[in-house]
Amino acid sequence: MERPRRNFYGRLKGKSLKASQKGYLDEDLEALSPGAVSWEANPERTPLDLDTLFDGKPVWLEIGFGGGEHLVHQAAHNPGIGIIGAEPYINGVAMLLGKIRRAGVNNLAVHPGDARDLFDVLPDGSINRAFLLYPDPWPKMRHHRRRFVTPEHLEPLARVLKPGAIFRVATDIEDYVRQTLEQVPRHGFDWLAERPADWRQPWDDWLSTRYEQKALREGRTPHYLTFRKR
Repeated sequence: MERPRRNFYGRLKGKSLKASQKGYLDEDLEALSPGAVSWEANPERTPLDLDTLFDGKPVWLEIGFGGGEHLVHQAAHNPGIGIIGAEPYINGVAMLLGKIRRAGVNNLAVHPGDARDLFDVLPDGSINRAFLLYPDPWPKMRHHRRRFVTPEHLEPLARVLKPGAIFRVATDIEDYVRQTLEQVPRHGFDWLAERPADWRQPWDDWLSTRYEQKALREGRTPHYLTFRKR
């Protein structure tokens, strides 16, 4: 199979990692792999065996987990669920690994890379719930095509989600809300809001992330959008 040309925008690494974080990456990351995701390891794009990975549990996906606090929170409170997190920013991956150690959760898998590569090898209709929480807003008009809520990402996301699966989006950027509400329904999703509280108030099982706390300190308003796959 020919590898597609995919531009990646954003940081892959920030400030120098602490010695402990380097240890997490060296000692823990490989064991948390969901399977062969990279093109080098899986050029035929053979689908992952999620039933074996998570012992037949329903599977959730968090796209761009940042520092991992929400991912670990969901894993700890939903032991009957398997959760995959995808994040290309290696500093965030290292932070997540430290949180996994401290929480002692064992129902997580981690893909330290582009979610598009993960979509390639996720079986059709294999994901029960997906999260997109405070994604990079790419605020300049000419950069809006880099946002996640574009066909390049939403088409494969729709393919891997089961009918009836829930897709949650949290953002503090009003124009990102606009683009999300325009694009996501075009790819087989229904917005579930019936009243303003449905997008103004967080979900009952929500854990406010450090990105959300920064937005609140800076006076921006979070929006919580819930979609269901048709």
